[in-house]
Amino acid sequence: MTSRRGGSWAAGDTPSAMSGAGPASPGRSGAAPLPSERKREAAAAGSPIQPIIKDLGEIYSRLLDHRPVIQGEIRYFVKEFEEKRGLRELRVLENLKHTIFETNEQVLPKCEQAMHDNLNEAFQRLQAANDMIHRLQEKEHEERKLQADKLKAREEKRAAHWEEFMKEQQNKRAEVDEEHRKATERLKEQYSEMEKELAKYVSF
Repeated sequence: MTSRRGGSWAAGDTPSAMSGAGPASPGRSGAAPLPSERKREAAAAGSPIQPIIKDLGEIYSRLLDHRPVIQGEIRYFVKEFEEKRGLRELRVLENLKHTIFETNEQVLPKCEQAMHDNLNEAFQRLQAANDMIHRLQEKEHEERKLQADKLKAREEKRAAHWEEFMKEQQNKRAEVDEEHRKATERLKEQYSEMEKELAKYVSF
């Protein structure tokens, strides 16, 4: 059986062969065996129990002893995050530092100079436009004032003409009234004389 990414063991390895620290197979210990145990081991060597004990050791190492697998995973983790990555973060930081330095030393002064030049040009254009607008406003104000003065003069002239016309009409009306009064008096005198003459003829 082979573990993931580097951890492997043979089919007949025991826990002690796999990790060097696992428990021994049944019937064995780290101390020197006693004479009675030696006799049992010698008797069991030729018995059919020995393959069963060996299979039990393999099953234990495959199911319960996970240290070889964990060691393989640890080696894979170290390889992925240390060996393969290497100095990638450091290179990224160096590139970022270089970019920032280049920006501060070259790009930013150029941007400031371009902005200064463009702002000066824009300010001059705005100043010229402002002066032009000011002159146009002054000219428009003068035109409006001239138009207002002309309108006021025409109004005054029309008022004077109207006043003169009204006076003339009043004078003409007075003359007409006087002529009408005189004509009425003449007619009265004429009719009075005619009545007197008619009265003379009637008496005869």
